[in-house]
Amino acid sequence: MVKFWKKPEFNMMEFNKEDFGEDFKWGVSTAAYQIEGGHDLHGKGPSIWDTFTQKSKKIADNHHGNIACDFYNNYADDIQLLNEMNIRHYRFSISWSRIMPLGTGVVNMEGINYYNRVINRCLELNITPWVTLYHWDLPQALEQKGGWTNREIIGWFSEFVKCSVSHFGDRVKHWMVLNEPGVFTGAGYFLGVHAPGRKGLNNFLAAVHHAALCQAEGGRIIKQLYKDSKVGTTFSYSHLEPATLKDKDIAATAKVDALLNRMFIEPLLGMGYPVNDLKILKRIEKFMLPGDESKLAFEMDFIGLQNYTRELVAHALFMPFVKAKIIKANKRNVDCTLMNWEVYPPSIYHALKRLNNYPGIKEIIITENGAAFKDELINDNIEDVKRTEYLKNYITQVLLAQNEGVNVTGYFVWTFLDNFEWAEGFHPRFGLVYVDFETQKRTIKASGKWYSDFIKDRPQATNESEEKNILL
Repeated sequence: MVKFWKKPEFNMMEFNKEDFGEDFKWGVSTAAYQIEGGHDLHGKGPSIWDTFTQKSKKIADNHHGNIACDFYNNYADDIQLLNEMNIRHYRFSISWSRIMPLGTGVVNMEGINYYNRVINRCLELNITPWVTLYHWDLPQALEQKGGWTNREIIGWFSEFVKCSVSHFGDRVKHWMVLNEPGVFTGAGYFLGVHAPGRKGLNNFLAAVHHAALCQAEGGRIIKQLYKDSKVGTTFSYSHLEPATLKDKDIAATAKVDALLNRMFIEPLLGMGYPVNDLKILKRIEKFMLPGDESKLAFEMDFIGLQNYTRELVAHALFMPFVKAKIIKANKRNVDCTLMNWEVYPPSIYHALKRLNNYPGIKEIIITENGAAFKDELINDNIEDVKRTEYLKNYITQVLLAQNEGVNVTGYFVWTFLDNFEWAEGFHPRFGLVYVDFETQKRTIKASGKWYSDFIKDRPQATNESEEKNILL
């Protein structure tokens, strides 16, 4: 039975940036479809999100990312803003259909040149680029051939990886292969609430297996092309607890844990799919070919952990496949974000400790953590106290885990700019920077000013009071 961590209780600490070590990376994360806009400019082909937002009725207020933050045109000023905010590490993704409009074959050099400009602008300002290869925006042309349910995607994805790394690998040294594969396969190919809007167990299991194979193959390709690259991949990882200590709730929690937290990381580590705790995963065997089990495994240089909350799980007799349900935060009388996610800082500590138990994980980087709250722009100021406290309290828990021996070496806030948040449209604002989507004006929020000050390089402290100049 999986052990679900219960301690410690939340514990505030006084700390400053230096307590994490001088090599700790502080950054922000974004994704192409969520900020770029320029959806049909300069040879870009449509992605599944371009199509889904046009045809689906599942996006809040029919929002779409056609313009979003217009980062496509504003990238130079936005990266300068990163520089002004003392942010030295910037994680962003490459739009597959911007550099390969049909997903395979012809390369769009205008797209290549755009990302060259983004990368070069980062380096010009001493900002390290961290590139995610796939952040959910599959070319629509490939979806019409079956997308992630078609085993041919292993070849298509390999071609995309080779193209990207060949053009950018001389300057980009940090790569993430996939972003949260459990989410884009589950929401996009089982529940149908994200692009491409497919449903059904067979679609889901096929997509899972092919994404897991691509995850490992992408890592191999990057290392073959640039052996000194630092390669990882990212996982959504929620801290789970049973709603009660009843055996049924504990068993249900183990199933949900296998589905949400373990389904992709354990094959990557050579452990296979967690079928013992989630029997339905045995049906993946129908999509496996001889040799696949070994192809699922690859030794990543780091694992990207993306944690926001904890979930309570209860047995649910009539829920298909898992016989479990997650009890929503607004039903539990707890503090919540606009996403109806519980504010529970120890969740990131528990997730770090759990991941650290895997002997195959060499290094962990928090590649996403943040919160959406209601922001009010008053006299060009946003006093987002709740977000600032959220960041302080979660970072406290990262340091606690590090002090207990977890090799966590970086922390990236989600996100830099308010952006398009998938099915929720533009309503939840996660950014350190407020975006007026009509004028495209940027305003640094109080949380952004706090983070900027916290991560700022400081001269050597001369006394104890100066050493603790950032007190929480």
